[in-house]
Amino acid sequence: MTRSCFLALLAVPAFFRPVAAAEPACDTRCYEMRVYYAAEGKLDALQARFREHTLKLFEKHGMTNIGYWTPVENPERKLVYVLGFPDRAARDASFQAFVADPEWQAVAKKTEENGRLVDKIDSWFLQAVDFSPAIAPAVADPARVFELRTYTASAGNRDRLLARFRDHTVALFTKHGMTNFAYWVPQRGQPGADDTLVYLLAHASREAAAASFQSFGQDPAWKAAREASEKQAGGSLTNEVKSEFLVPTDYSPTR
Repeated sequence: MTRSCFLALLAVPAFFRPVAAAEPACDTRCYEMRVYYAAEGKLDALQARFREHTLKLFEKHGMTNIGYWTPVENPERKLVYVLGFPDRAARDASFQAFVADPEWQAVAKKTEENGRLVDKIDSWFLQAVDFSPAIAPAVADPARVFELRTYTASAGNRDRLLARFRDHTVALFTKHGMTNFAYWVPQRGQPGADDTLVYLLAHASREAAAASFQSFGQDPAWKAAREASEKQAGGSLTNEVKSEFLVPTDYSPTR
């Protein structure tokens, strides 16, 4: 273990420290997943504002743009994006400076002359887990789709679920043609902090995703890992699994 990794681990509250990890995570950044629900008829205008102004102003104020997506099926007119910050205090300082920036205030006033662009904003603060790939903007294939998956662990089994991903699932996803992009748990005090795993996969297409998961589900190595982990836990490690397919926007640093 490097000294820098060791010091980074000490800086992370015990709640976030990897469970039974051979090597601690060095990524102690604060991630924020934000979901904007555009006003009726305003999604295009909202995207134009991000494309032409917001991303640059975020960067100006110390925020790292990780990726921007819209759901494949999007009746709620959602825009989903992820930002990275050194820590929560830096995040709060960056947004305070952004909101106070005269350039942003002028942009907001101009773009909302005919009404607000956003009806609602959801925000979720996340911490990378030790088995996540390095989280950074990446352009691989503009045609690929992403899958946002949210697992709610059964009572007392979040650590077992993380261990199964660490020891088996992540490598098996790769084996079956899926790209692991990022894995997080909610930070302390956030909804789901005790029982939730959030992650992003990338696929060549939705059809490729279906084929990959089919072969993954039939893999004897997966069946053995699931059986062993559920035997130890006395049942399923999850109460709920949610999946949403996303497509990167044309201005997203990750595509």
